[in-house]
Amino acid sequence: MSKTLAGLAVLLAAGLCQAAELSVADLMQMLGQKKSGTATFVEKKYIAMLKQPLESSGELAFTAPDRLEKRTLKPKAESVVLEGNKLVLERSDGRKMTVALSDRPEVAAFVESIRATLSGDRGGLERFYTLALSGDAEQWKLNLTPIQPRMQKVISQIRIAGKQAQVKTIEFLQADGDRSEMAITSTSAK
Repeated sequence: MSKTLAGLAVLLAAGLCQAAELSVADLMQMLGQKKSGTATFVEKKYIAMLKQPLESSGELAFTAPDRLEKRTLKPKAESVVLEGNKLVLERSDGRKMTVALSDRPEVAAFVESIRATLSGDRGGLERFYTLALSGDAEQWKLNLTPIQPRMQKVISQIRIAGKQAQVKTIEFLQADGDRSEMAITSTSAK
């Protein structure tokens, strides 16, 4: 009977080790291994003035270290491409707007929450946010709290959750109480 208990204890200890808390360094290393990927998304925006959330869906593409593209297909086509310091927004009616992130620090901080997470750039995240991570490699949650007063007026917190090197959800909690939730389904990764 003692051999059975000892064997059970070894199995339990192995299970606990596998479910060990994930460190920020471990998560960033895991995410940084992924050099590119594509995914689909469904985003719901909850706005206090509206009874129902606004829903959009489309495709995402990421190429490390600094290219991120969000193509909204529904309810109407729109494209946002981030490459280096440049953000380009193109609407279905042909209107196009280009923003240099260096000219808009609050936009840069917002953008870096996603781009730096996807590329595993801890330093990029810590320039703008306090990081709090919980969970293990199979189910982790990274909370980003802005450290810059300008950003705090816009976003109170960003919550990113995933499994292994896959980001599954991104939630933006705005300072005014509105929020958005994006569910992400990976279609490829390299």
